[in-house]
Amino acid sequence: MTSQETAPPRKARDGGQVSSRLTGIDAARGAALLGMMSTHLLPTFGPSPAWEPTFVGLVFSGRSAALFAVLAGIGLALSTGRQEPRTGNDLRAARGGVAMRALVIAVVGLTLGGLDVNVAVILVHYAVLFLCVLPFLGLRVKALCFWAAGWVLLSPLLAYLVRPMLLDAALPLQLGHNPNGEDLGTPARLLADLFFTGYYPVFQWISYLLIGLVLGRLALTTAKVQFLLLIGGTTVAAAAKLGGFLALEAWGGRAALEALPGTRGYPLESMLQVNLTGLEQTGSWWWLATAAPHAGTTLDLLHTSGTAAAVVGFFLLLGTVADRIKVNILIVLSGPGAMTLSLYSAHVWVVSGFTNQPLPAGWTEEGMYWTQALCAVAIGVCFALLRRRGPLEWVAHTASKLGSYRPAAVG
Repeated sequence: MTSQETAPPRKARDGGQVSSRLTGIDAARGAALLGMMSTHLLPTFGPSPAWEPTFVGLVFSGRSAALFAVLAGIGLALSTGRQEPRTGNDLRAARGGVAMRALVIAVVGLTLGGLDVNVAVILVHYAVLFLCVLPFLGLRVKALCFWAAGWVLLSPLLAYLVRPMLLDAALPLQLGHNPNGEDLGTPARLLADLFFTGYYPVFQWISYLLIGLVLGRLALTTAKVQFLLLIGGTTVAAAAKLGGFLALEAWGGRAALEALPGTRGYPLESMLQVNLTGLEQTGSWWWLATAAPHAGTTLDLLHTSGTAAAVVGFFLLLGTVADRIKVNILIVLSGPGAMTLSLYSAHVWVVSGFTNQPLPAGWTEEGMYWTQALCAVAIGVCFALLRRRGPLEWVAHTASKLGSYRPAAVG
């Protein structure tokens, strides 16, 4: 949730004006932050007994978090070589910097995990994802494409086979809460939850960072690539959703899943549109045919990666327009997008103060969301105008510099 090559001022390497590529990436990250905040604060299901999906549930659930992960991969590509990845000592230094950045994110995530909050905190998973892709940072685009395709196709199948064994253990290897410092005392349970049984299964989510690495190696400043991301991402996302719809509605998948025990609570039809979290997704191969948010299936990974690519392409195009008209129209999103670790952490901390308590008199869920969203935008814009990193971004950047430090050669 931190930006690689972050920190206003966003200047190109030649010392020129702010790069539309980096501004567009930060704007996409800012949009992801606001989208994720909306799923935390606004209802994703309507009232019982229908539990109809809301606009927030249909639009942002699953997609905002996936966008964060894809952007993490893009950021890693931008910081480790763009089209030509680093090699040798440079690559080892880059990996060291990423590892130290991941350590900072993990510490923040474990700290937030200790709060009483009804938000699935992503930071520890995010940090583990950074560590998992370290071996891939030196690969070229063609090799990354093969790895990404293979991971999208095979990781959901392997996870489906492994997950029941972890859940059927004498002590189920699932936390049921956000990872926190106390969980370090039960590493097997913590790792199983992070990789397979938790809210953001790292094993499948590696796909997002690999896809992001591929996208980050492209010539993102060219209009051709930006349109390709927008149109191609939209096409892939629509095709994946269509495939999921046909599998479940036309070929009998939903009827088979509804016949399983343990799929009640929210109507399965609504969960398939909004969020499959809470369902074990065992007992039928039809689970692998869904494109539902947080399903972790191939179709879900393709759909959310497609939407992420389309969003990135859209904001890159807007960044190009902003460069041409000499007006930074994206600052309301790129500002907060450059300091998402600080703003996300502050958001979780604020939400923890209202967890399991009624809202203050006169406040509504919508009012709470818009207050936090506007505060995030205002803070982000101020830091951007002052050309300063966010506080946690500064810590992560300093740690990254320490991790990538190489003593000067002697002789």
